[in-house]
Amino acid sequence: MSVKSTLLNYLIILVLLFSFGSCKTKKELMTTAVEPDMLERMLDSIVVTPEGSESIDTMPRVYNATATMSYDILHTALDLRFDWGKQHVIGQADLTIKPYFQPIKNVTLDAVGFEINSVKVNNNLAKYTYNGESLNVDLGTNYTRKDKFVISIDYVAKPNENKVSGSDAITSDKGLFFIDPLGVDPDLPSQIWTQGETENNSRWFPTFDKPNERFTQEIKLTIEDKYTTLSNGLKISSRKNVDGTRTDHWKQDKPHAPYLTMIAIGEFHEEMDQWEGKPVHYLVEKGWAKYAKKIYNHTPEMLSFFSSKLDYPYPWD
Repeated sequence: MSVKSTLLNYLIILVLLFSFGSCKTKKELMTTAVEPDMLERMLDSIVVTPEGSESIDTMPRVYNATATMSYDILHTALDLRFDWGKQHVIGQADLTIKPYFQPIKNVTLDAVGFEINSVKVNNNLAKYTYNGESLNVDLGTNYTRKDKFVISIDYVAKPNENKVSGSDAITSDKGLFFIDPLGVDPDLPSQIWTQGETENNSRWFPTFDKPNERFTQEIKLTIEDKYTTLSNGLKISSRKNVDGTRTDHWKQDKPHAPYLTMIAIGEFHEEMDQWEGKPVHYLVEKGWAKYAKKIYNHTPEMLSFFSSKLDYPYPWD
């Protein structure tokens, strides 16, 4: 079967599914009784090859070079608040950086659709230029590969005001999404969540937005107290503020790529599990609370399987 005909068959199936499912609102779906055992079934595997090709080995090969890196972001610290009405991210970013090899006097960061309030280098005001997509910071002096410095950026990100494009796999490059921010749709929850793959997180925090970068991170999220937050690593503190908000502090002490940085904010229900002494968290919308463990019931099994298969214990918090 060709790729074209295979995709056409899947498209017909999806249209039929949406036709049958479109009569119910999300609220109805959340309140509709689900069978206690939630039927599980294995799906067949498929192999897709170019039309007329015998095997995947005959696919054309294209060389994609990694991005050239003159500096390395060692650590990213973000302190974030949100304007739900304007759908803005109000942020403070502190980036700990070192040159790779050659001395540098400037750093260019990806920052798409920002309002830049101030830029500092090692707590001193710095000169900068900004064209709406790239922030170029004058460091004021040369830094060598033996040096570290901190760039601090006070900014407002406006992901909902950017020109939006995407791909077949990821249909929007907005990076951060406000869902029903004003609470006017009875069938939608009010949420904020991110999707950074592969170079979309620079829509809500300044970074070197390339998959070959690696950094540790910590994120402080100040939100209304009714919301639950999620980010990478461990939640190391949660503080209630006098204005009725709450600040959650998440920290990840192992380096990862910028596109993997994530946040999610919403009125979630949380169920706890464990694997090999590690806490395992299952977050679902409140209408699905009693099905949380059933939905995610294979998670500990998968952690064991891949740890054994790779002969490398799952390393993340």
